[in-house]
Amino acid sequence: MREFVGLMPPPGEGKKFMSTSRSSSYRRSGNDHFEPDIDSDPAAQRRLRGQLEQIDYTVFAANREVISRTLGFADAEKFQRLAAATALARAAWVSEALNQTQVPSSLNAEQVAKLKNLRSAYEELSESYEAMRRMVERGYLPFKPAANGFFKA
Repeated sequence: MREFVGLMPPPGEGKKFMSTSRSSSYRRSGNDHFEPDIDSDPAAQRRLRGQLEQIDYTVFAANREVISRTLGFADAEKFQRLAAATALARAAWVSEALNQTQVPSSLNAEQVAKLKNLRSAYEELSESYEAMRRMVERGYLPFKPAANGFFKA
């Protein structure tokens, strides 16, 4: 069974899709959707839920179209490239911190700025990896497995 997260199935797809709601986004905390606390009649509640499902599906379709057009597809090689770049950035950041602390002393502003830049590079690459993974998970970006089924060693 394919699953659309928080979405309505495309017309004609019937019950082979399952709708659930999940909320996770970059740099946003809490649920920022308006949720009225009123007791309206069941028909109005169903109508509202249906409208919200249509909105969610519209957002899904827009994400899938734009992201797949922009990025094409994800594959093991693209994930491996991001993972390697992230690992190199993390290693550079920690290596610099170790180099700067060989002699016990306070760091000057220039040293702190260099560490901040290195950490920022690592964090941005790490977030990029997570974003691409979410794109695949949510169905916005198709994933093509490696021909041999494995990542390059």
